[in-house]
Amino acid sequence: MRAACEFLGFNLLYIANEDKLVTICAPEAADILLQAMQAHPLGSEAAIIGEVIENPHHFMQMETNFGGQGIIDWLSGEQLPRIC
Repeated sequence: MRAACEFLGFNLLYIANEDKLVTICAPEAADILLQAMQAHPLGSEAAIIGEVIENPHHFMQMETNFGGQGIIDWLSGEQLPRIC
């Protein structure tokens, strides 16, 4: 999927991705929540994918594939339509 998006010039963060769940919880509850999700057959691949930290500039950042930091920018243009 990543290669196809790169080839077509799409950002994976803005592609409709159904049947996924993202939760935010207190750090001290993360392991308990993860274990509960993984105990369910549909959550067997559940994982912690990030953390919320204070940023004085109020930017959202993510770690790149190369280990650097990249700013998650607002979507420019139209979102791809969902086919349901």
